[in-house]
Order: sequence, then C-alpha cells, then structure tokens
Amino acid sequence: MPTAILLESVEALGEKGAVVDVSKGYLRNYLIPRKLAAPATKGGLQEAQRRVEADEKAARDAVDRAQEHVATLNKTVLTIAQQAGDDGRLFGSVTTQDLADAIAEARSITIDRRKIHLDEPIKSVGTYMVVVEVGDGLTATVKTIVTEQ
Repeated sequence: MPTAILLESVEALGEKGAVVDVSKGYLRNYLIPRKLAAPATKGGLQEAQRRVEADEKAARDAVDRAQEHVATLNKTVLTIAQQAGDDGRLFGSVTTQDLADAIAEARSITIDRRKIHLDEPIKSVGTYMVVVEVGDGLTATVKTIVTEQ
C-alpha cells in the first residue's frame, strides 16, 4: 500500500498533514486529482513535518497573543461620551460596534463586535462591566464608563 500525505483534512482518513496508508487506486483516482493528498516522498515527508511544526508554532503564538490581549483588556477603562438628556438617558445607545471601535482606538486591538457580550445596548449614563471574548475560551472584562457629552 502506498503512503500519502494529506494536504487537506479528509473525513475518513485524518487531519491535514497526516501520513496515511491508502490503496493505490484511491490515491491515484481520488485523492491526487482533488488535491487532497500527495504521494509520500522523502522530501514530501520532511516538508509535511515542517508544515506541522509551523502550524503548531502559529497556534501557540495565537494563544500567547490572546492571553496578552486579555491582560491588557482587563486593565482597560473605556470612556465613551454620548449626548444625554437631563435624566441621564442617552439620545441614542452604545452598541457593541461602538465598544469595538473604542477598544481599537484605545488599545489597537481589533475585536469583532460579535465577540462583545452585551445583553442589550447601553441606554443610560453610568459604569458598566462588559465581557469581551478574545480567543478560545479566553474572556476579558472591560470597564466602560458612559458619560454625558
């Protein structure tokens, strides 16, 4: 049986970068034409190993960067000025997009607005603790002060 290196994840065989044994016909007629696998040569195996190591390093770097962002965001205090009436109610509201823009401006950290957990838009002046999802299971709490403009 020939050995193949998977270029993409294949449900029945394994994940991307895995070295698997497959039948000659399956490799020649299905995997290679669809660019799902390549024959395992000596150079190909070395390249697959380097690619796997690079992917693992990139994943570790992403986790480290996310932890740094969590530490930074936990220390962040955002001040957002909005027009408000005499009773402290805002004429508009502070949405997740407003918070994402404020974080990007204050700390140069790009956060997707869908990762900011806010039950409903902020509609009155005050101090709020907003939960921001930074990475896989990593969350930060950003203190947000909404003031009258």
